[in-house]
Amino acid sequence: MIPPGETIGILGGGQLGRMIALAAANLGYRCHVYAPEADPIAADVCAAFTQGAFDDEAALEAFAQQCAVVTYEFENVAAGPLAVIAPHARLHPPARALEVAQDRVNEKSFVEALGGRPAPWAQVDSADDLRAAIAKIGTPGILKTRRDGYDGKGQWRIMQPADADAIDLPQVPLIYEGFVTFQAEFSVILVRTSAGEVRFWDSAENVHKNGILDRSTVPAAPVIMAQVEPARALAAKVADALDYVGVLTFEFFATAEGPVFNEMAPRVHNSGHWSIEGALTSQFENHVRAICGLPLGSTALAAKGVVMDNLIGDDAHDWPAILSDPANHLHLYGKAAVRPGRKMGHVTRLVL
Repeated sequence: MIPPGETIGILGGGQLGRMIALAAANLGYRCHVYAPEADPIAADVCAAFTQGAFDDEAALEAFAQQCAVVTYEFENVAAGPLAVIAPHARLHPPARALEVAQDRVNEKSFVEALGGRPAPWAQVDSADDLRAAIAKIGTPGILKTRRDGYDGKGQWRIMQPADADAIDLPQVPLIYEGFVTFQAEFSVILVRTSAGEVRFWDSAENVHKNGILDRSTVPAAPVIMAQVEPARALAAKVADALDYVGVLTFEFFATAEGPVFNEMAPRVHNSGHWSIEGALTSQFENHVRAICGLPLGSTALAAKGVVMDNLIGDDAHDWPAILSDPANHLHLYGKAAVRPGRKMGHVTRLVL
């Protein structure tokens, strides 16, 4: 057990790190952020900040020497250099989870080996591979970078085979995925301790706009509720296989044939922000509890229902109107520049 008063290191300085730090502070921990940018928003609420590249092993080692445990809020962190952390601090979740989740081919292969069912997919390393993938899987489909894409970035829709000819293929590993016919999208978020205890939050029904999460609603629609148990069973298998510690997120499509795995994120997740007010223990607090070896808190709902809306770009300017409704819980992330497609905050409403 890592007692309150110790320092938690956080790799990444975005809003997820910021909310982890706020939860950690309530439990008496100090947080130290490590990020490549000069002024990360997570550092605003942390006791210490180190600016450094994620592949700078000397800087990472010096950072780890000041921490009891290190976690991350961003999965696009090179796993190899993190080996320098082990002699000085615990690393939760494990680097193996990063290696699996940050490459879509590794991720889908790993989940398939455990009995999961992703969308039909094929590895693409050349224009010939893409043509072969389209011939095998068909259209419509989505061409994605295997690494680093999120919120719809690094993706190309291919509605018919001729569309592939217009794509200037980037010189990076790619994957082609066939479209899935689905009724709804949902997430499964769990927390696992080092002793193997697993708890789940209620699954949220997620609605995306322009590839970015727009709204999460709990309870989810009946079509989702009927598929939560098999989705949870797969999630638990993955967590056990990775010897995972902390919060782990899965995104699924609810289909006529059952849940189809979309992707996983080895971290706290946007679709779980509702849990700050809507659950007895938030995803952020239970992540801190798990990585520090503390007893987990209850993940039960704190209300009849919860709705969380992301504030994207100029939506953040609506804060006066949002605050005029006393039922709203507003979270602004402290980002100085408003840009289209940028997550600036979120608002949560409880159904009492």
